[in-house]
Amino acid sequence: MSGAPPGEAADATLTMSPAGVPGFRWLLLYRICTLMSYQIVAITVGWHIYELTGDPWSLGLVGLAEVIPYFCVAPFAGHLVDTLPRRKLGAAACIGLALNAGALALITAHQVGVDHLWAIYLAIAVGGIGRSFLGPVYNALFARALKREQFARGASMGSVVFQTGMVIGPAVGGVLIGVIGKSMTYGLAAAFAIAAAVALLRMPVTEPPLQLQRGPVLASIGQGLRFVFGHQILLGALALDMFAVLFGGAISLAPAFIKDVLHAGPEALGVLRGAPAIGSVAVAMVLSRWQLRANAGRIMLAAVVGFGACMIGFGLSTVLWLSASFLLLSGVFDGISVVLRSTVLQLATPDEMRGRVSSVNGLFISSSNELGAFYSGSMARLLGLVTSVVVGGCVTIGIVGITALKAPKLRRLDMRDLQ
Repeated sequence: MSGAPPGEAADATLTMSPAGVPGFRWLLLYRICTLMSYQIVAITVGWHIYELTGDPWSLGLVGLAEVIPYFCVAPFAGHLVDTLPRRKLGAAACIGLALNAGALALITAHQVGVDHLWAIYLAIAVGGIGRSFLGPVYNALFARALKREQFARGASMGSVVFQTGMVIGPAVGGVLIGVIGKSMTYGLAAAFAIAAAVALLRMPVTEPPLQLQRGPVLASIGQGLRFVFGHQILLGALALDMFAVLFGGAISLAPAFIKDVLHAGPEALGVLRGAPAIGSVAVAMVLSRWQLRANAGRIMLAAVVGFGACMIGFGLSTVLWLSASFLLLSGVFDGISVVLRSTVLQLATPDEMRGRVSSVNGLFISSSNELGAFYSGSMARLLGLVTSVVVGGCVTIGIVGITALKAPKLRRLDMRDLQ
């Protein structure tokens, strides 16, 4: 009877369990703490602004206030992540988020009114600058903490942690707004940001030699852009996510739906904001054990169709539990898409370009989230809440058809071709 050599057995065990890698565990702690901080701030800001204005368009301006500085800084953030010590850079960004949450707490404590909303929007803009570093840092360190054979399962585990933060953050924020007030809730968000910085600095991982990464800033950024736009599978996956959530991002209108359609309080806001993430957590946990390889492209396209259909159902619902159910199911479909896209991103990107490629990915994601929030708020003002969400869901389904035609390599994607 023969057995595998000890080194091969150890490698097989490690491949089967990315969670057994200490550096990866610290990275996941960093990720969930940053998500908790960001989500608590986001839900508190949304509730506060709609409480002051009663205008869905003001919720759209929240996304616009964050995405403009994010877009301006993200390309340079990617370059810096590929150039400077990644853990220290990420920790500095987390401290910036903590200070920003503290500033929002002070603004709220002074009971800023409608005439001084600019101060809240300014704080949101500063937060967008700090957040532009978080994704590139995570994706760059992800590849340093794990072996390539672990990327698919690691991406699923990272998605579980990501979506868990998306569940817990809104739920905690929604409850605490009513229990301890908005100012103290912002304070808790600051504490999570500090915890994220500590986790990153404690992470045991080697970083690439800095002298091998130096180069002209604009040329470096251009190299990352050319790589993404020259890779049909990666570009197709990112564009599909961007346009789908851009037109189907009804969750940003949750405060308006709760007050004007469902007639509930801030606790219900936490339920609606957390429902999609519950579905995503469930499907990511399944995919961490059973990976999607064959027909991955077709599965991704089908998942986005399901997401658009759920947005239509949410827009037409007038019952809280039914609305939450549609959002939960949308999270299942979105979770499938997120895991597949994350795996493509990690497998297709060279290690020396992970910061820059991740920053381009961040631009796509922010386009879908923050610009999607602005689009949703604007359309709600023009068409009304229900009509705007239903139309957005229909457009999302149409985007899938266009992507399937324009990106045949994505449609025929098999994950084994990238490994």
